[in-house]
Amino acid sequence: MVYLKQLNLKDFTHPNEKTANGISTGIVDEDECTDLYGWRLLDELGRQTWHYMHTDENAKAWPQSIADKHHLGLPLPLPDLSPAVTPLQCATNAFSFFSHLQLPPGNWACEYGGPLFLMPGLVITWYVTETPIPEPIAIEMKRYLFARQNPEDGGWGLHIEGESSVFGTALNYVTLRLLGADEEDRRMIKARGKLHRLGGAVNGPHWAKFWLSVLGVMGWEAVNPVPPELWLLPDWVPVAPWRWWIHMRQVFLPMSYIWSKKWAYPLTELTRQLREELYTQPYSSINFAAHRNTISDKDNYHPKSRILRPINWMLVNIWNPYLRTQSLIDCAERWAFDLIRREDENTDYSNLGPVSGPMNFLACYIEHGADSYSVKRHRERMHDFLWMKDEGMLMNGTNGVQTWDTSFLIQAALECDIASNPNWKPSLIKALEFLDNQQIREDVPETSVCYRHRRKGAWSFSTKEQGYTVSDTTSEALKAVILLQRLPGFPKLVSDERIKDAVDTLLTMQNASGGFASYENIRGSKHLEYLNSAEVFGRIMVEYDYPECTTAVVTALSLFSTHDPEYRKADIARTLDGAVKYVRNAQRPDGSWYGSWGICFTYAGMFALESLASVGEIYQSSDRARRACEFFLAKQKEDGGWGESYKSCETCQYQQHANSQVVQTCWAVIGLMHAEYPDQDPIARGIKLVMSRQLPQGGWAQEAIEGVFNKSW
Repeated sequence: MVYLKQLNLKDFTHPNEKTANGISTGIVDEDECTDLYGWRLLDELGRQTWHYMHTDENAKAWPQSIADKHHLGLPLPLPDLSPAVTPLQCATNAFSFFSHLQLPPGNWACEYGGPLFLMPGLVITWYVTETPIPEPIAIEMKRYLFARQNPEDGGWGLHIEGESSVFGTALNYVTLRLLGADEEDRRMIKARGKLHRLGGAVNGPHWAKFWLSVLGVMGWEAVNPVPPELWLLPDWVPVAPWRWWIHMRQVFLPMSYIWSKKWAYPLTELTRQLREELYTQPYSSINFAAHRNTISDKDNYHPKSRILRPINWMLVNIWNPYLRTQSLIDCAERWAFDLIRREDENTDYSNLGPVSGPMNFLACYIEHGADSYSVKRHRERMHDFLWMKDEGMLMNGTNGVQTWDTSFLIQAALECDIASNPNWKPSLIKALEFLDNQQIREDVPETSVCYRHRRKGAWSFSTKEQGYTVSDTTSEALKAVILLQRLPGFPKLVSDERIKDAVDTLLTMQNASGGFASYENIRGSKHLEYLNSAEVFGRIMVEYDYPECTTAVVTALSLFSTHDPEYRKADIARTLDGAVKYVRNAQRPDGSWYGSWGICFTYAGMFALESLASVGEIYQSSDRARRACEFFLAKQKEDGGWGESYKSCETCQYQQHANSQVVQTCWAVIGLMHAEYPDQDPIARGIKLVMSRQLPQGGWAQEAIEGVFNKSW
């Protein structure tokens, strides 16, 4: 096997995939690359890690699967299928294709990328913990970042379709240098020029300044306070961290511990060079304390509030120098690290996500040392977030979407009435076995101490090892299990008792509004957004109600009521009534709903119309459903499809994408069908567009990004 070769990326692009997310649009040189035929995806009961075969012997012993080839953009050894004439034939061709991508445990894998601020945290953590980076991974990470470099200005944004920013450009420039890129590479020169035009790294947001300070290329004085003492506040205090959204508090937890330590990696020759490359003036002349609040306009999506600014001033000028005693510091750091330890143990070190994971890794390195079990296990777990594709290696937004995708694929087969087909039945039984394996059977130890929600009977978005309850994932998995197990010839793997456990957990998750959030109930006021210090994200401090999560729960509980009409009958009826009222109240005057877990009004509208239909509100009988359908129809493009830009998430107003998108067309058509819209023509036109874009082997090309979270990523 040829270990390294010069690669022209054009060799691996499909002529019909020239979109911002489908192929590289960056500054592409012929570059060093591993042999893509050398990569293998290992799936261990849902845990997905990529491995490189260094020798021909290893490659022969572990043959590359069809799924591997697909994810790597390589030619597939599959025949072209007969072009579909009907929608059902299109769906059958699609399932034929996807059945080849199923992994041995029964699940499906996919890229869950897009954000460009994840990999820097991992690579910086690897560097400062002196973790060896395997050469194939370093090569492919560099290749991915160069592929995603803005071809016009040389920078990087918050995500792959975002405008260049200090956050994206500074951190990805640093990442490339740590991975071995030469500062005189023309792409690095262009990136440096963009960074300097944005004012240099001192104009980065809070998270960028944190990571640069850890690396030792920025003074900690530039980082606004992240005091772990907040974790000592009594639970009744309105701003106590346990009230924050789970992702925010799990990032703040290790960040506060590391900030309190003011830990920075000792200066090396490389970081000494970076000190001079990242700024527009000599490093020694920079007054970092004066730059705590400086930020580029390109990064300042959520400016610090008039409340947060004086709080930060008091923490810096009064609390830290005069009131913050060493005994208080020690107590806060001990408790913060104890919570970090509990998170690590409760997730087997996979952690909630790829931002907090590297931070927990670094905290363990500081507290336990390089040779400790916690550090060794974190080193292993970091690979769970990595994903290999034709452009190189990226960092996923979670450790996968295993349960989520498997649940929906089962439901799709059921909707098409092909589940009992002997061609597909074995595949669906394997998928059911995966959901059976992935259901969480117990709560975490000392749930209240860890500030965790009930999880017994729930399903996580990815794997049960990650172990966080998600309302809509639990709902979609529950529906898939009930529907599949009631078919003749399918085994009943998930018992009624375990199904009831899932229902019990869902019933604990309803908020006072009647709606449902993502991981847990709303615990704090939305006024906590005044304390949002991240600057680049919105709606990040607390949980919110979501039409999409609420609908998933509504449909799951409605289905369960047909499975067991008497179990908690009154509780379910009351929950459904409140949930549908929330969906009604969340509708905007123009007939739309704002979505948070997909782009954006299209995604939420599909789910909301499903909720209304579940209580008999359809186009003919409901003004709400009519207004929603009219909103969709007003957005349909001339080619029959729908296409919504991620800008909708940022602006909170519908923004058309330049092109129709297959995924969003499907969402809109599903919504119209749930509403029983009487005119079949717009539905048929949408379906025709979807069918026209199906590839010969049954799949579809990746088009634009389909989801942006927290308004901006």
